[in-house]
Amino acid sequence: MPPAQPPPTSSARYDDLRAVFLNCTLKPSPQLSHTEVLAERSIRIMQDHGVEVDRIRAVDHHLAYGVQPDMTEHGADRDEWPAIFERVMAADILVLLTPIWLGEKSSVATQVVERLYGNSGLLNDAGQYAYYGRTAGVLVTGNEDGAKHCAMNLLYSLQHLGYVIPPQADAAWLGEVGPGPSYADEGSGGPENDFTHRNTTFMTWNLLHMARLLKDAGGFPAHGNQRALWDAGCRFDDPNPEYR
Repeated sequence: MPPAQPPPTSSARYDDLRAVFLNCTLKPSPQLSHTEVLAERSIRIMQDHGVEVDRIRAVDHHLAYGVQPDMTEHGADRDEWPAIFERVMAADILVLLTPIWLGEKSSVATQVVERLYGNSGLLNDAGQYAYYGRTAGVLVTGNEDGAKHCAMNLLYSLQHLGYVIPPQADAAWLGEVGPGPSYADEGSGGPENDFTHRNTTFMTWNLLHMARLLKDAGGFPAHGNQRALWDAGCRFDDPNPEYR
């Protein structure tokens, strides 16, 4: 085999970027989250390149059920989602983390997506939906099949809400089917799994590249996608204006 070559380096800067890793584990802190252990590999790459990283474990917060930005305005006694939303909006990159239960993303992940959806109708300064100009990815762990299904569901949801999804924006680790060790357990093979760590690394760099492109462009181009202008009567070359 030819001698190993030193890895190429990126000439771009990333130290003006912010990322939030929103963990949808069912385990409150300080219990071990195996998906979070995997996510630390992605976090380390980002931090090594100057990215400011915010970690949120959703189950540690009281999130009301519903799809309004603040559910206390709709009958809930308490809702900590508005503060989490501010942290999400401060980030250029969002990474959702979820375990697999019964082949699906966690119930917490479903609730987080519902709450993200509740804010998606807000508009940015360009009149676009709130999450335009940001990028997102997904990390999944579990002891049963369903990683691609969970990633497919979450990535679709995120792009529907307005996030830009770069190539290969997900990674996962699966143990044997049925009961068995989880990612960070002794003997699981998770921390030694080259396939998972390759995909996690590729996801991380693709998120960094996309965030850099969007940041340098001043966001996602604001033409043909501005809700404020559509509501004002602009139809952006819609071929059937008589039906508006």
